[in-house]
Amino acid sequence: MAYNIRNRNVLDLKPSIGIGVALPFDNPAVFETVYTTAEQLKYNIINFILTDKRERIFNPQFGLGIRGRLFEQINIDTFDEIESQVRSGIENYFPSVIITDLTVGGDPDKNLIQIRFSYIIGNSGETDNIIIDVNG
Repeated sequence: MAYNIRNRNVLDLKPSIGIGVALPFDNPAVFETVYTTAEQLKYNIINFILTDKRERIFNPQFGLGIRGRLFEQINIDTFDEIESQVRSGIENYFPSVIITDLTVGGDPDKNLIQIRFSYIIGNSGETDNIIIDVNG
């Protein structure tokens, strides 16, 4: 008889110890503490998508640079390019994340880009969804 054993990160074994901070910084105390690695991974992915290239000093290639796209002509080709960038960026910087569904769309008239994707964390099997709206 086979058992499905779920891997857990060592940091998740002590639920009272904070691992990182949540986004956005809108808590009255500015930072909201995150207590699980899965939740922190979600915020790290959001941070990656919203970070522009050359914004991180010691890692200038980190980030998707999606805000710069808002000032270009937005069309279907733009959405395809962003989808390709998201896939390759997640693959490079978050190798434990497996994207199961990715949709990039938006409204060119309102200068809106929307990224929606679902993913599985490879080592634990946990699933989550992310929806990011970027508008000018």
